Amino acid sequence: MHTLGTANEHDYAALADPELVKLILHGQREAFRHLMQRHNQRLFRMARGVVNDDAEAEDVVQQSYLLAYAKLDTYRGESSVLTWMTRIVLNEAYGRLRERKTTVDLEQMDSGQMGTGNVIAFPAKFGSEDPAASAARGQIRQLLERAIAALPEPFRIVFIMRDVEQCTIEETSMALGIRAQTVKTRLHRARRQLRAALHDSVSSSLDEAFPFMGARCARMTDRVMQQLATSSPPTWRTDPEN
Repeated sequence: MHTLGTANEHDYAALADPELVKLILHGQREAFRHLMQRHNQRLFRMARGVVNDDAEAEDVVQQSYLLAYAKLDTYRGESSVLTWMTRIVLNEAYGRLRERKTTVDLEQMDSGQMGTGNVIAFPAKFGSEDPAASAARGQIRQLLERAIAALPEPFRIVFIMRDVEQCTIEETSMALGIRAQTVKTRLHRARRQLRAALHDSVSSSLDEAFPFMGARCARMTDRVMQQLATSSPPTWRTDPEN
């Protein structure tokens, strides 16, 4: 019996992407489910970085999966399976941008004002953590996601690939079809715009940092007074010094 026909669900996690592709091509459709789940996060982020909308990004990835499945036999292994699928997602996403017929000069975008943007739904980590710390981290993440979403699309997608997904310059260049130097330039501009946006958002709240009034103030003063009440009074000199 051919080994490709004996794989079961528990084998998929241990298989590399090219092996999953072989299983899919031999009729094991469940292997494609595992391939999708393995790369859903990156591909969603790539699509979201281009179209800048959660619902449309999901639709882009879904359509891209259907296209990838239909043309899976054309995968030749010149690049990784993820890179191959990333190109399909980006082609679908940019195709939708072309349908919108929105073209803006990069230099204008670099010097222009940034909008408020929407929130990029980056997956969060869950666990047994302090609720206050979790809430604070969530607020920080939303602030960052809004700033990323407000970046012009060519800068946003490069930032997501390089700084969020930790893709190499070569991977990013290959996936986007741009020169390595262009990747570096756009990443630099994206970081600069993010710094400016985050500075504006954060600086307005600096005077409210480390608040020490209200309950915190009362709690500390009460503790001090309780300690004073149970301790011996100090011996103070009441006579003025000569």
